[in-house]
Amino acid sequence: MMKVVIAGASGQLAKSFMYEFNKRKIEFIAPPEEEFDITNYYKINKFIAPFRPDLIINCAAYNNVELAEQNTTQAIDVNYKGVRNLVKISQLYNIKLVHFSTDYVFDGMKNSPYVETDTPDPLNLYGKSKLAGENEVMPYDNSLVFRLSWVIGYGKSNFLYKLTNWIQNNDSIMVSNDEISVPTFTFDIVKYVLMALDKKLTGLYHLTNSGKASRYELAVKYVKLMGFTNEIIPVPMATFKTNVKRPLVTVMSNKKISEILGVNIPCWEESLKIYCNAVRSNPDLRF
Repeated sequence: MMKVVIAGASGQLAKSFMYEFNKRKIEFIAPPEEEFDITNYYKINKFIAPFRPDLIINCAAYNNVELAEQNTTQAIDVNYKGVRNLVKISQLYNIKLVHFSTDYVFDGMKNSPYVETDTPDPLNLYGKSKLAGENEVMPYDNSLVFRLSWVIGYGKSNFLYKLTNWIQNNDSIMVSNDEISVPTFTFDIVKYVLMALDKKLTGLYHLTNSGKASRYELAVKYVKLMGFTNEIIPVPMATFKTNVKRPLVTVMSNKKISEILGVNIPCWEESLKIYCNAVRSNPDLRF
């Protein structure tokens, strides 16, 4: 029976893994961050040594793009140095390591979907720190790295949760219509990661739902499905004042992982419907 340690237990992706492992009766530990601080090698070694898991799933990340520019040290510690620690631990005990990266390793200037062989060129500190983490994991031959985009799950740290808060306080909301990527849902991520593990895959894959959308298109469909009546106003991303450079179009192709697994990954609209149905029937899921 497989034994798993999940890092970053408080995040929306980790919670989706925990839900699925409970369903499948897979033994796992998801320690709180203060007990399993990936930036502290000795602390995580003390935790791993007695448990000896077969698999570590790293859902820990510093993913606040704006704050990463100010809290540079913290972002680098988590997204790069912490990942390096997990690689060392995994090598020491021969543990499979699953790690998640981001579409923000790209500059958004390509005119077609990004594939795994495209050269990364991150525009901001967040993207640079995540790329540094990737580069730590990739040489380890017992690892799986998945680049994700616009992750949405049952939790607070996603665009739809923030949008819901804005909706409750404003009749009309401005949303960027030139920022384009692929909304990707945690329940789909978990499903295909576990399939990849069953096939004993290693290496780098883009794991997204199918299709693409602007933030505006996503917001409009979400508002309609949830029965809200607020006006969503399309505006360019430049409308929002920020000191952080963000890539505009970071659509990634999921063709490689789809073909290897022999699956058709659902379009984001299909998974959005599942998400909205779940949230409508149980509003607490949002929190």
